[in-house]
Amino acid sequence: MPRRRARSATGSRAASSGASLSGPDAGPPCAVIFGCAGPVLTDAERALFARVRPLGFILFARNCEAPDQVGRLVAALREAIGDEAAPVLIDQEGGRVARLGPPHWRRPPPMGDFAALAAIDPESGREACFLNARMIGAELAALGITVDCAPVLDIPAPDGHDIIGDRALGGDVETVSMLGRAVCDGLLAEAVNPVVKHVPGHGRARADSHKELPVVDAAVEDLRRIDFAPFRRLFDAPWAMTAHIRYTALDAKRPASASPDIIADVVRGDIGFDGFLISDDLGMAALAGAMGERARAVVEAGCDAALHCSGRLDEMEAVADVAPRLTEGALERLARAELQRTSARKPAERRAAARLADLLARGGKAASA
Repeated sequence: MPRRRARSATGSRAASSGASLSGPDAGPPCAVIFGCAGPVLTDAERALFARVRPLGFILFARNCEAPDQVGRLVAALREAIGDEAAPVLIDQEGGRVARLGPPHWRRPPPMGDFAALAAIDPESGREACFLNARMIGAELAALGITVDCAPVLDIPAPDGHDIIGDRALGGDVETVSMLGRAVCDGLLAEAVNPVVKHVPGHGRARADSHKELPVVDAAVEDLRRIDFAPFRRLFDAPWAMTAHIRYTALDAKRPASASPDIIADVVRGDIGFDGFLISDDLGMAALAGAMGERARAVVEAGCDAALHCSGRLDEMEAVADVAPRLTEGALERLARAELQRTSARKPAERRAAARLADLLARGGKAASA
């Protein structure tokens, strides 16, 4: 991965200068990633996507019935916007956050299993985490999916909400950073871009941001020492996703996803992340206002693209009415991320499944001894 870069001059506030879309042309895509309603693209969705030309798409369990069907859907989404290389995302973390599962796909173990193994044997934990991510990446690549919204780099606080829980890669900076790097490396080995999340850290939240806005009152020094640290160590990840959390010591009024100060000074500055930055889902209750207002807020704050997941046509229309095109800086970051993805592929790992099973079994035996 590349070395740390200086914060881009085309930064957070520059995004607000983009013009809204009114129809198709040859310019940059719209700074939004859309979901769709079901396993087959509807005529209405196809028409909207052709007009708006979103940057890419995200899939959920509702979209994924069988490998051939997913492959056709991915191709149809890209065909609708005339871009055969458009990013297609999915949340395939493992455990309770996995959009693909039996009978057609493997059910990856929760990340907490790798944290438990790493507590016994750090190198075995790292290797197992890498192999698991590589196997996930191979399944995604076979479907044409190029971006996985993982790893979770949040460090859960003892009194934090269990929305993170066993999605976490551990409870300390060293373990989370080591295993987070292993996930990134494993996905990239299969030419799938990882998305580190939820920057600058979701672990202290005492509420589920899907349902309400969490407020974190921790001091800046504590946030820097613990919460920011894994993201700082993985500053060179190709993609990152913001947290819908209000940190009173950083911005007393706005959640991180909609805060120009947090994105410029913390995400791009302190953490040093200069990759492609997307918001968490606009549909989460942590954000206030109409859907178009939410989209405008996150892009004007400095997110390179807004993420809208529900697949509701009326909401996508509202987002499309206000979302600008990708800025020059966002296009540069996207191109660097794509170069990372395509240049990191490695030869197939033989017997990865057997080796992973052996490592996890040995970890289980050691834990019960």
